[in-house]
Amino acid sequence: MPEGDTVHRTARLLDRSLSGRLLTGTDFRVPQLATTDLSGSTVTATVSRGKHLLTRIDGTDGSWTLHTHLKMEGAWRVHAPGERWRRPTHQARVVLETADKVAVGFSLGIVELLPRDREGEAVGHLGPDLLGPDWDEDEALRRLREHPEEEIFEAFRDQTNLAGVGTIYAAEALFVLGVAPTTAVGEVRDLPRLVRRVRQMLDQEWSRSNRMWVYRQRLCRRCGTQVRVDQLGPAGRERPAYWCPSCQR
Repeated sequence: MPEGDTVHRTARLLDRSLSGRLLTGTDFRVPQLATTDLSGSTVTATVSRGKHLLTRIDGTDGSWTLHTHLKMEGAWRVHAPGERWRRPTHQARVVLETADKVAVGFSLGIVELLPRDREGEAVGHLGPDLLGPDWDEDEALRRLREHPEEEIFEAFRDQTNLAGVGTIYAAEALFVLGVAPTTAVGEVRDLPRLVRRVRQMLDQEWSRSNRMWVYRQRLCRRCGTQVRVDQLGPAGRERPAYWCPSCQR
């Protein structure tokens, strides 16, 4: 599943490409919105909230928010009119057309259209957004500390604690600070430092320009020890936690 920095970057792309532009055509290829047409409406903004995307659209019939989520396979691509799409047509779930741009959402895990005043139904459960303008470290730490017995790997991935961290950044941030993923939240020596580190990594889009220390590595890049992979999390929703038994004691 894409990490928060990927979603944040996607929001910037959509905002830059669509905001302030009139929709000349829309195509929602999901059953619940199959007859919806927002042509003639204006896109006012696209923002990210954790791993969720909110595209705000104003029309004559009201103000709407298109809520989408990439899940595992989703992506948004922006094309020029008439340009060949870079993914198969059958994967398209949303098409938003303007005079000079065509934004296509492929294989989206969530597609729903909400009245603007109901945005909270989609993202109100999320914790502070690590890349959001209203980031609140104290609130994120408070939420994490409410579950002192929870394993830090899963606590970091829980979007109700802090929004935007996925499997990659949880593994890499824990490695950098030498914390084993199975460590209980209450036993982490410097939780604020860990939160600041993962936020810094997300802000710098670290995974795009750096080779991973342990994530999907066979050997630890620091000490050469074989990387261990544990399936952590609730039954049925486990995720692989990559870590070095030597560097993360």
